[in-house]
Amino acid sequence: MARALVTGGAGFIGSNIVRLLLERGHEVVVLDDLSSGHRSNLDPFPQIRFVEGDVRDADAVHSAIDGCEAVFHLAASVGNTRSIEHPLDDSAINVLGTLTVLEAARRLGVRKLVFSSSAGIFGELKTVPIREDHPAEPDTPYGASKLAAEKLCLAYAKLYPLECVCLRYFNVYGVNQRYDAYGNVIPIFAHRMLRGMPLTVFGDGEQTRDFINVDDVAEANYRAAMNGGVSGAFNLGSGTRVTINALIALMAEASGEPPTVEYAPARPGDVRHSLADVSAVHDKLGVRPAVVLADGLRRYLAWARAAGV
Repeated sequence: MARALVTGGAGFIGSNIVRLLLERGHEVVVLDDLSSGHRSNLDPFPQIRFVEGDVRDADAVHSAIDGCEAVFHLAASVGNTRSIEHPLDDSAINVLGTLTVLEAARRLGVRKLVFSSSAGIFGELKTVPIREDHPAEPDTPYGASKLAAEKLCLAYAKLYPLECVCLRYFNVYGVNQRYDAYGNVIPIFAHRMLRGMPLTVFGDGEQTRDFINVDDVAEANYRAAMNGGVSGAFNLGSGTRVTINALIALMAEASGEPPTVEYAPARPGDVRHSLADVSAVHDKLGVRPAVVLADGLRRYLAWARAAGV
């Protein structure tokens, strides 16, 4: 893989993939409209080619992909709550944007596309841990748009000589993840905890989540791109779960900032329990998540404090 494109490469996960690709000697192009990404995430990497543009803009996408052997497609409208409030934007970016990327990749002879999907495609879970064949019945426009984008990727892999791997992320956290009111619970809690503000837990706090560190996610993306002859959809989590109440205790220990916790009614679209079966991604791609949650939280909270996020 000589040159790769990372759409959404100025974002949290994308910038970590950019770092890993550069560390391993690859040329990198980034396409990002900076609507949620941060140009400062790319400041350490002056050697990249940066294209400011939207994944729905066919000309910008074509320009960015031209000459690339692999595409890491992360640009998206992210989150259940955001999708409920802005369903048209969610679908336009996540479905039509993905189709625009696929068409350019097909026309320009890209070998591999790695798509960042989500465990949100499953909806309320019937069994845990979740295998890839768990029924996909999304509860939100976000889950539905990610599922539609997955199906497009896998259809293109059947129709054309373009391998597509869809990685269904569970709850990703880590360095470069900034506070966003719509975002993951860990940066929301970190933002408030480091400022002495109370934490709001929706529900009783005994709901469980599978948190995976961004270092493990970047490695999984890399392995997906480098493994030839593999297409398909794979769950990507840590294979472990923790309650939200236990998460707060771990974050308090890591930060030294014991918080005040307030409880509120559960939100529509939030699943009760989540846990990934990661055996398929290990067997097919050699991915085995390695970062323990307590260690990852210590690193993340140290970064968040220094970055003032």
